[in-house]
Amino acid sequence: MALSEQFLEEDLHPIDIVEHLAEHHDWDFDRIGDDQIAMAVEGQWRTYSITLAWSNYDETLRMVCSFEMEPPEARETELYELLNKMNDQCWAGAFTYWANQKLMVYRYGLVLAGGQMASPEQIDTMITAAVLSAERYYPAIQLVTWGNRTPEDAMQVAIAEAYGRA
Repeated sequence: MALSEQFLEEDLHPIDIVEHLAEHHDWDFDRIGDDQIAMAVEGQWRTYSITLAWSNYDETLRMVCSFEMEPPEARETELYELLNKMNDQCWAGAFTYWANQKLMVYRYGLVLAGGQMASPEQIDTMITAAVLSAERYYPAIQLVTWGNRTPEDAMQVAIAEAYGRA
């Protein structure tokens, strides 16, 4: 059964759909308010904090996927250079580092102007893409910040694809 089949007869708020997806995937979540939900999604490298918020003002479903990170100050220039290289390869969403909060963040906004409705598949794909992007680039981030590698060298890890299974 497709994720959207159970919603065909209903006109649900986007955050209601996210809540149903969180239950479907058995993710820990907290409904912060009518227009916001926070979840914890387990990845291979980290557990990612994901928050989705609906804005009526600009009809956008905003997603922030984050994880804690405290890079050495001496490596911040290289980290920002790496972020530029990562974002050059991300067509949906972008990475940024929030130094004050010590968070690595992947952000994306789904614009639903004109009263459009987000499908469960769209929202599920948003969340999956965020986690997969964070997982893909996490080793490169670690190599730059803690392994003293250049952003160019670290990106080779993110670009390389593994084949087969261990």
